[in-house]
Amino acid sequence: MAHAAPQHEMPSATPAAREERIGFLLVFLAALCWSLGGVIARFIEADDPFTSIFWRSLWAAAFLLLYMLWRDGPRGTLQLFGAMGLPGLAVACCFAIATSTFVIALSYTTVANILLMQAGAPLIAALLSFLLFGERISSITWLAIAVVIAGVAVMVSDSLTGNMSIVGDGLAILIVFAFSVATVLTRRFAHVRMTPAMCLGTVFAAIFAASQASTLTASGSDMAFLFVFGAVNLGLGLAFFATGARVIPAAYAALLATFETLFGPVWVWLVHGEVPSSRTLVGGAIVFAALIIYIAIEFRRMSRPARPGVSGIAAPH
Repeated sequence: MAHAAPQHEMPSATPAAREERIGFLLVFLAALCWSLGGVIARFIEADDPFTSIFWRSLWAAAFLLLYMLWRDGPRGTLQLFGAMGLPGLAVACCFAIATSTFVIALSYTTVANILLMQAGAPLIAALLSFLLFGERISSITWLAIAVVIAGVAVMVSDSLTGNMSIVGDGLAILIVFAFSVATVLTRRFAHVRMTPAMCLGTVFAAIFAASQASTLTASGSDMAFLFVFGAVNLGLGLAFFATGARVIPAAYAALLATFETLFGPVWVWLVHGEVPSSRTLVGGAIVFAALIIYIAIEFRRMSRPARPGVSGIAAPH
């Protein structure tokens, strides 16, 4: 005689909801890795920024290549590079542009201006997804994007100046556009593994930096920090992002990446004692609250039953 299942047992999460939750977590971890960039950069004493870009990109490429060799084996890694096609090549170019252009933009405009424009990445990603691929964006997502942009504006308002640089601000817009396009393509071509594309992008960035650097020599202490700068800050962050951005809408991924802007000043404050201004704290609180509320709403949405009696997210044990 069959026995009924105990009443306290809950159905397991649906594959789609579980995958989306993991995607949220991985993109958040990517932003967390990227947010360490400012802390690490403060320890590097190399005079030529292109020297730092070269070694950072090279170590990131080595990390991503070793990661793929460990995960997929030599034959599988070669197949991944061969299968990424034009979408993968486009993503590689986008990340090479975004990671390299940042340093050039700093020569023409302030970090504040760049961060403020980067806050618009979720908006651009959402618009591109909607216009090119018809991906619908919920009203709560639009609201979260608007609040995040406002919060970042408050964060950097102390540093904003009236001196506008067409070149610097143009490069900052290019960074945001390149990142947004890469995010949208990663989501749109979810069947294509983008880790090799990220790896190729770091190789492109290293080649570009080598052509611009006055020297590629670095001290022993600098090389240690450059290794962390490349392998952890950039390489591990790209690996997390390449995996997570495949399974969540592009606007979500770009919005979660805003945690980089939020956490960056905190790590510099804790490690180097650079106390953030009151406006930075207020703006950061606005961004943090908006992101946490948004994530909570989205997780609640994912936990709603797809049909009566089926839970989207497994109950905690």
